[in-house]
Amino acid sequence: MRNSKIFFNIHQLTINVMLDQDIITQLKGIFANLQGQYEFVVNGLKDRTETKNMEEFVRDFASSSQALEVRVVDTPTEENAPVLELWKDGNPTGVSFCGIPNGHEFTSLILAVLNAAGQGKNLPDDALRRRIEHLQGPVKLQTFVSLTCTNCPDVVQALNIVALINPAFSNTTIDGAVTPEMVKAYNIQSVPTVYANGELLHVGRSDLGELVGKLEQKFGSAAEPGAVDGTARGFDAIVVGGGPAGAGAAIYLARKGLQTAVIAGRIGGQVKDTTDIENLISVPLTTGTALAADLRRHLEQYDITILDNRKVKECNLDGFPKSIITDGNETFEAPIVVVATGASWRRLGIPGEEEYIGRGVAFCTHCDAPFYAGKRVAVVGGGNSGIEAAIDLAGIASHVDVFEFLDGLKADEVLQKKLATFDNVEVHLSSAVSEVEGNGSKVTGIKVTDRKTDKVDHYDVDGVFVQIGLSANSAPFSGQLKTNRVGEIITDRLGRTEITGVYAAGDVTDIAYKQIVIAMGEGAKAALSAVDDRMRGVTPS
Repeated sequence: MRNSKIFFNIHQLTINVMLDQDIITQLKGIFANLQGQYEFVVNGLKDRTETKNMEEFVRDFASSSQALEVRVVDTPTEENAPVLELWKDGNPTGVSFCGIPNGHEFTSLILAVLNAAGQGKNLPDDALRRRIEHLQGPVKLQTFVSLTCTNCPDVVQALNIVALINPAFSNTTIDGAVTPEMVKAYNIQSVPTVYANGELLHVGRSDLGELVGKLEQKFGSAAEPGAVDGTARGFDAIVVGGGPAGAGAAIYLARKGLQTAVIAGRIGGQVKDTTDIENLISVPLTTGTALAADLRRHLEQYDITILDNRKVKECNLDGFPKSIITDGNETFEAPIVVVATGASWRRLGIPGEEEYIGRGVAFCTHCDAPFYAGKRVAVVGGGNSGIEAAIDLAGIASHVDVFEFLDGLKADEVLQKKLATFDNVEVHLSSAVSEVEGNGSKVTGIKVTDRKTDKVDHYDVDGVFVQIGLSANSAPFSGQLKTNRVGEIITDRLGRTEITGVYAAGDVTDIAYKQIVIAMGEGAKAALSAVDDRMRGVTPS
């Protein structure tokens, strides 16, 4: 568990901004094949320490390639902090960083240069690129981040790609540590938070496909007739979902010689939201980000078509072939479909929750806990995730109230013992949080019903962290596949569903335990079942 107290802390303004020689050497290799000329334009008053620090950082960075130059402009900025703009061949790219892009955003800076050069494995395929090109502007994007946030880089890198592809868009990544006035003015209580032309667009983790969809909905698209021609692309097998189960299924299908496609929002899925992973057998310690990268790397070892940044809009699973239609109106067909769409954080479904997401209602303590330093917060949920969140918050917040619906905590005993060591934590059992209250701009409190007495109490809190487990991502298939009362797809012991040729694996199913290592095995098992059925003629070749 990581200590997040340095988030939005003045200490970040005085860090050593020099890059060591090992990093510069690595950058030389990364930028060895850059095409074109790139300029880092530092905007800010030259006599300010922050501007000097940024200039020093950027000059070290630029020393890695002759294609990189630095120019300092002695002017104040709208953000009242130094801003780094990326230019290519004498023209602005629309990508900029307010504050030194260190920490997790260092990768975002590297990818911005590579993407501007048309390089980088994160670039979208032709279909998504067309959608970005057709977005209507002009749109000024502002993405507020923390350098300790693990979810922020995905959003930053996605919106940088939008700016690089569509000249009507720009994206400024803003480190809240250097812009406290803006954080207060915009009432930022969660990261990443994205504003578009001064209006809130998005809060929380996301991927390029989802963000493009939001931009299409808000600003429109000039897509020409025939931009997506409607022609179905055919495969032997389609895996829907790119997490551990989906990757396991796709790899086993490809190893058996089936032409396989993976349709997913992002490779890694829910894994990317995990920090440290210590229970993946044979791997003593890894991170969610590293594991997601390893999954993609393994998929790329085979002839697997990766169609990420997509969501399933509708499907037809009866008969052969089966069809999957995405939010970009693409159609994919195959006689075999493996559903491995995983799960997402479950929500309370109470008044005020949706309204105040990003303004006091949060789901990720690692990203958002530091906003509540010295404040009173509530954690809803007494399982492992809830108690881990409470422990993390106890070292930051003034007081933590934990609310558990049942008559006892469900968390492991070791976590309960750790929680008991904090004197600023209070646990409330048999308690149902029934409403989130606010003043229109932020959370001010919650209503809680005692399940034994039906008494309703009010608690003044500044933040509510919802930690009540996961909800299966089965909605696109629920009308055709049988699910249980909590929405999990029902399978037999071999991963088969009730529809011939359709299989399911991982957290989206009714398997007993939601673990990475189990999901991988379930994906492999579903794939082997599909191959066996194909060999026996149950599904067509």
